[in-house]
Amino acid sequence: MSPTTAPIALVTGAGSGIGRAVALGLLAKGYRVALAGRRADALAETAGLSGAASGDVLIVPTDVGDEAAVDALFGQIGERFGRLDLLFNNAGTGAPPVPLEDLPLEAWRRVVDVNLTGAFLCTQWAFRLMKTQTPRGGRIINNGSISAHAPRPGSVAYTATKHAITGLTRSTALDGRAHDIACGQIDIGNAATPLT
Repeated sequence: MSPTTAPIALVTGAGSGIGRAVALGLLAKGYRVALAGRRADALAETAGLSGAASGDVLIVPTDVGDEAAVDALFGQIGERFGRLDLLFNNAGTGAPPVPLEDLPLEAWRRVVDVNLTGAFLCTQWAFRLMKTQTPRGGRIINNGSISAHAPRPGSVAYTATKHAITGLTRSTALDGRAHDIACGQIDIGNAATPLT
């Protein structure tokens, strides 16, 4: 696959765990990949592990819960690649496992901002690109969790947002049909991801 015909992917939370594994897999399959995440050093490490040419990787430190940061991320994707074929909404966080009544509102909001609002903002931008690019359309994959079906005690914020991801996925799939945009979801169980 030549660089001009290689499909373009965006992976959020690409600095570790599932996001890193998916980014490395996509690069190995010939995708050009935008790596988004909070930590520039972790994103650079992912890029280095891939062995991909520098033109195939775009590193954009991004807090997906911040609208301006997501706008800037997609601005760089548009400038560098001119299109987006695959979005993997993977960035996520949790809150301390405390009794429900002791969870600070700030901690709740942070989980909602990253896990749900971040996926929504990235999906909005993906729609904008995918609806207008030639050829049009693309794929969106949301990272849900088995926690939405079988939660652990003390996980109210994480579990609630992962339930909401299923609603986002289903609505996105319906809204995307007319524009050749497909949306699906994976629900992964425990993963060996460093807590950083």
